[in-house]
Amino acid sequence: MRKGGDGRLNHDLDPHDLGPQDACGVFGVWAPGEDVAKLTYYGLYALQHRGQESAGIAVSNGRQILVYKDMGLVSQVFDEATLEALKGHVAVGHSRYSTTGASTWLNAQPTFHPTEDGSIALAHNGNLTNTAELVQMVADRSLLDGELDLRVDRGPTATNDTSVVTALLADHPGRTVEERAAEILPQVKGAFSFVWMTEDTLYAARDPQGIRPLVLGRLERGWVIASETAALDIVGASFIREVEPGEMVAVDVDGLRSHRFAEAAPKHCLFEFVYLARPDTRMVGQRVHSVRVEIGRRLAKAFPAEADLVIPVPESGTPAAIGYAEASGIPYGMGLVKNSYVGRTFIQPSQTIRQLGIRLKLNPLRDVIEGKRLVVVDDSIVRGNTQRALVRMLREAGAREVHVRISSPPVKWPCFYGIDFATRAELIATGLTIEEIRTSIDADSLGFIDLEDLVDATSVPNDHLCRACFDGVYPVPLPEPEHLGKDLLETGPRSPDGLAASAAGGGAPDSLRRP
Repeated sequence: MRKGGDGRLNHDLDPHDLGPQDACGVFGVWAPGEDVAKLTYYGLYALQHRGQESAGIAVSNGRQILVYKDMGLVSQVFDEATLEALKGHVAVGHSRYSTTGASTWLNAQPTFHPTEDGSIALAHNGNLTNTAELVQMVADRSLLDGELDLRVDRGPTATNDTSVVTALLADHPGRTVEERAAEILPQVKGAFSFVWMTEDTLYAARDPQGIRPLVLGRLERGWVIASETAALDIVGASFIREVEPGEMVAVDVDGLRSHRFAEAAPKHCLFEFVYLARPDTRMVGQRVHSVRVEIGRRLAKAFPAEADLVIPVPESGTPAAIGYAEASGIPYGMGLVKNSYVGRTFIQPSQTIRQLGIRLKLNPLRDVIEGKRLVVVDDSIVRGNTQRALVRMLREAGAREVHVRISSPPVKWPCFYGIDFATRAELIATGLTIEEIRTSIDADSLGFIDLEDLVDATSVPNDHLCRACFDGVYPVPLPEPEHLGKDLLETGPRSPDGLAASAAGGGAPDSLRRP
């Protein structure tokens, strides 16, 4: 089912001007007797920070799966009437930021595929590194009639790695989906937190490294699986545990069962602690807010400043700014106001409006900052455009000095596991020293937290963390460059035997069942 729109998503700012773009959010619920569509809606609302480009919900009543998805925020895609039409006892939902495949309706999730005895709908947070090999597996099995289609003459096509996995899971002649998953999952490489469903069962799986978070919660009459514990909180589910790296879980009328498809080799994403996860989320046994406050304390000790006020770049810089103020003794204040209602927009701005766009999201409080020496705490610097604009804005508002403190080390390497940073050539820290970055953004001083200090602040063992965007050490081996990139399935890459890979969605009539 499609609400409407032309499949294009425009932004009020270049997304890379705003820093790293979030990973996706996934949510699943199995709860007979509950309004699972609305539970999923609220769960996705809690995960909206992880993806603002599209949203979707799949629901099963035991006989068929209905899928509703569209471009935009969760609140833009769904209304009361739509949710009332989605009746059932099991559901999966997704809020997307595109890391493989363009931001189009065809790539919105959950993906859908028929099976020999029903159908399957799947939502994915992460990014796969062996997509070309998986595409070849699809081609070898001639899976040409569903959400994924390798024939290039079928019209508009889906171009995400999720559709490839959905097609593979759906192809299980003579076996169950669960048995097929146990066979396929060990062959899927990269970062993945999958939540999927058949007509009567909810499933979830997490890659052996556990790069992206995935948690399990309990309702009075059911089970919930979500990217973050904050989504459990909003629907009234109690946190049970994390889905373990290399684990698959299934929930149906027989209860919860677990299957290990690979040995755990934890490499949790360090950047989740810095920026991606909500501060009220619990991750790897740690409260994210507490970790960020500790990062701020360490920043204050490593990079003190003679200043009158510590202010955050809201919202992600707030906990670290609190920690910095606490450890330094400098008063904490709110010097920037964030418009909480600004999200993605379908209206294309002119170049003049684009250049002024930072004011749409943040505006200085002149009465607070005028004449003050400021410490400004932010989560990261990617291209430097946002910080450059902020420093200029604060100076125009009367700040005497602007000292920038960053709660992550310099980002020098792209992420291939589900975060859309700029390319390495565009990362400001790749080509400039810290002093040159300071000059570029026109700050009076600049300090980044040391990588080892950041790791210590998380209380997670160093060898259990993925730090690739900071140190260039990738825990999951990467394929050749031609098999990497967001547009991998759009530009016709060559699969291992030379086959041009063009993944397809087949459009709404072919791929989605309508209510």
